[in-house]
Amino acid sequence: MSNGWVLPDEVLRDAPAYTPRPYELADLELLLSGAYAPLTGFLGRDDLASLARRGRLADGTPWPVPVTLQVPSSVADDLDLDNPLRRALVLTDPEGAPVALLDVADVWPVREGVTGIGGPVRRLGDGGHGPFQRLRRSPEEVTALLPPGRVLGVVAERPLHRPQLAQIAHAARTLNAHVLVLIPVGEPGTDGLPPEVLVRSIFAARDRMPPATLVAVPMARRGDEIRDALLRARVAAAYGVTHLLSTGEMLSGGGPRVLVPRELAYDNRDGQWRWREDIPPRNRRLALRSEEIEDLLDRGFPLPEWHTPPAVAKELSRARPPRRHRGLVVFFTGLSGSGKSTIARGLADALRESGDRTVTLLDGDVVRRELSAGLGFSRTDRDLNVRRIGWVAAEVARHRGVALCCPIAPYAQARSLARQMALAAGAGFVLVHVATPLEVCEQRDRKGLYARARAGLLTGMTGVDDPYEEPTDADLRLDTSDLTVEEAVQAVLAHLTETGWVEPRLQPA
Repeated sequence: MSNGWVLPDEVLRDAPAYTPRPYELADLELLLSGAYAPLTGFLGRDDLASLARRGRLADGTPWPVPVTLQVPSSVADDLDLDNPLRRALVLTDPEGAPVALLDVADVWPVREGVTGIGGPVRRLGDGGHGPFQRLRRSPEEVTALLPPGRVLGVVAERPLHRPQLAQIAHAARTLNAHVLVLIPVGEPGTDGLPPEVLVRSIFAARDRMPPATLVAVPMARRGDEIRDALLRARVAAAYGVTHLLSTGEMLSGGGPRVLVPRELAYDNRDGQWRWREDIPPRNRRLALRSEEIEDLLDRGFPLPEWHTPPAVAKELSRARPPRRHRGLVVFFTGLSGSGKSTIARGLADALRESGDRTVTLLDGDVVRRELSAGLGFSRTDRDLNVRRIGWVAAEVARHRGVALCCPIAPYAQARSLARQMALAAGAGFVLVHVATPLEVCEQRDRKGLYARARAGLLTGMTGVDDPYEEPTDADLRLDTSDLTVEEAVQAVLAHLTETGWVEPRLQPA
């Protein structure tokens, strides 16, 4: 085992294991690499209390944010802090491979079923797997490679287009500094790009930069701009950055000096990027906003060369092809008997007739038989059923197929998770609420479920004795009380066509 911390093999073998959440795994990697120095592990109660009260750890060391680990209480119950051989917790990656060993020094209740755990960590295994591991260097390795003098740090959370590249070049010249680009790879980027796509797009812009070192750093956002900025500045300082070029709200927090660039604009007169105020309005083009870039890519239009280097544009168009060529999850939700499955089957037939798409139909009854056999109808089991459907659908869409899902999915949280999984796979997600009223669904009652529920022979029936949480985020709402099957199918097709997910020729004649 690394770092001279040796425990008997039987202790490691018998120690409980836990897979932290993605942002906790990102924190773990930064702890192990030394990027969070002087921290050597997850914080305990004393440090957290001191941090909340005065912005410092218990020993007086300044530190910007809590770095914590929370586990199910059942995991904590297997630990014994009074026994050095029973307080070890193995932390694993999502595939179950050991990443680190946590020597638990503090345990406390957070809320029902959740326990906080603090203590030092040591690396296990060979340091991890995944794309671009060679770029995930420690601060010690990077600082040894940097030339002497000033180091200009850039936290590249988005692809670098010509305005950002011009700002980097100007700052590097002004400071006479070497450029260090820190690429966050702990989660999808702020515009939804997978980490490996972000890395490729940054590399595609490398020939437009001054001399630069590129490092992949597993940083994850905490949802608080100030805290995120403080922590990024702290990590940048650990990597040897002396000046940090801000691309948003950024505070130094006692770390590197922060440079806030002025706004650049494109000068139509000679094709140069200059400070906005130096260009007359009639000759000025402003940088494209993220949503404008996404809209161009969604519609299959090329990114303008005046704004984006061709190599960067190529990587972005590969990662975000036009919607009509991208994976898609169409998720139907509604009461039993509302018409979800019938509409989904009609939509599947129409898409297959066109030949443009590979279609997978995940019907509620088929899924219950083949994927979720053994699950009941408790809230936990219903959510697990929807989670399984969402996971399979996201994998179908990841490979640019179309997945049509039609469970009841009565709970908003489970539907939201299905949407998140699809978006994380780089696919689209369209939620169709088949909002046929309960009384109409009961009149149909093809399976006799409502009659059995009303007679007290069946419990947990959605709409009778179990709630249905109506979607507030549906992309399309249909009521089949007064729609034929063909009309409902065509309504979905029209929506998919208008939003660019299918070719226009699929519209009704």
